[in-house]
Amino acid sequence: MAYLLDTGIFIEAKRRFYGLDFCPGYWEWLMVGATNKTLLSIERVADEIGAQQDELSEWAATLPKGFFLRPDKTFSDAFQRVSQWALTAGFQPAAYNEFFEVADSYLVAQALAGDHTVVTLEKPATTPSKKKIKVPDACAGVGVKCLTPYALMRLEGVKLVLGSSHG
Repeated sequence: MAYLLDTGIFIEAKRRFYGLDFCPGYWEWLMVGATNKTLLSIERVADEIGAQQDELSEWAATLPKGFFLRPDKTFSDAFQRVSQWALTAGFQPAAYNEFFEVADSYLVAQALAGDHTVVTLEKPATTPSKKKIKVPDACAGVGVKCLTPYALMRLEGVKLVLGSSHG
């Protein structure tokens, strides 16, 4: 079992919380997790990061081989289960289409296939909305564990602290 990281764990972190230039500890934590294979992601996330064509995509290119999982023989059945859930949960066609155009559906299916936990910044829908399929709701719909990066960092005992030269 590993933690599968959603695109926002990279892109939103770089843009908003953990810039590559001022918070290297976050990126080091991701690299350590990638190296010991406790943190993984999927090819579709790699594609979304690569489309940025920036320092983040350059950093992501240094992740260990195998970090971005490719669909395997177990993926197809899991993807079908995720698709069936999304189709029968009453979402609007636009929500369904968007869910399958981006990495989200593939991430949930890969987590289901590999018994992984999804890590995402998305929050579950607070009111029943059929306009957007949120990753945590899709995870709940097919029985996949899901948590925020903050919960994961607490669970793993991650500390992002200033070095002694700043004290």
